[in-house]
Amino acid sequence: MSDNKEGEWLYTISAKRKLIDFNFKEIWRYRDLLILFVKRDIVTLYKQTILGPLWYLIQPLFTSVIFTLVFNNLGDIKTGGIPPFLFNLAGITAWNYFKDCLTNTSNTFTKNQGIFGKVYFPRVILPMSITVSNLLKFGIQLLIFLGFFVYYKASGFNVGINNYIVLFPVYVIIMGMFGLGLGMIFSSLTTKYRDITVLLNFAVQLLMYLSAVPYPMSEAKAKFPPLVAKIVEYNPVTQIIEGFRHMLLDIGDFTLNRFLYTLFISVIVFLIGLVIFNRTEKSFIDTV
Repeated sequence: MSDNKEGEWLYTISAKRKLIDFNFKEIWRYRDLLILFVKRDIVTLYKQTILGPLWYLIQPLFTSVIFTLVFNNLGDIKTGGIPPFLFNLAGITAWNYFKDCLTNTSNTFTKNQGIFGKVYFPRVILPMSITVSNLLKFGIQLLIFLGFFVYYKASGFNVGINNYIVLFPVYVIIMGMFGLGLGMIFSSLTTKYRDITVLLNFAVQLLMYLSAVPYPMSEAKAKFPPLVAKIVEYNPVTQIIEGFRHMLLDIGDFTLNRFLYTLFISVIVFLIGLVIFNRTEKSFIDTV
């Protein structure tokens, strides 16, 4: 006795896939795994460390001190009346989250080839979990910034948060999407070209100086050659840093058009990265 009626399959494993496949439904089905990876990333960050989360405080503080000494004291970079240390700390806090999302997701395939070769799940879950877990580090550094903000405010400096602070969650999402999108693109490229890992480390350092992290956009326009100033101005990361400072310190260039430009670029880069990442995961095990 046989029943010819075909039931619906829960999953279909096939070598064929659409040219553009974002796979959001499957990612949502594996949301519990995403949460599990986030917890794993947070726990392993503190495991076998003496200072633990204090490392997240030391790095931005020392970097802000160095930037203040080199760029503001020696280089005479003006910060528009904002204390240079607080100005630099705001830029570094935003930059660190973007940088961590980019660099920590750029080696997803090579770093996790062991688990990828043994069990199936949407591979994009791993870089997404890194982006989410980095929010903890970002939150700790943001609290440090707010502590110094209150100190300088109480000391009589003219610093203040403006009405654009309502866009703060959007800027965090933009930073995460842009860093994740670029990270997925580089992760896909490193499956065939390992030299890109070395190139990325150099490129990230160069990008920091082209993203108005240690100086305001007004100084770039005044002191840089016109071509370099344009590159800095239209760099999406610059607009993120400038918007972040404008919300928290009420300084810097901010317009709705630049905000929409940055949002558009971030969404496009994220979608392109997701498409490339999903296409690469089908064959990467043969090349890593």
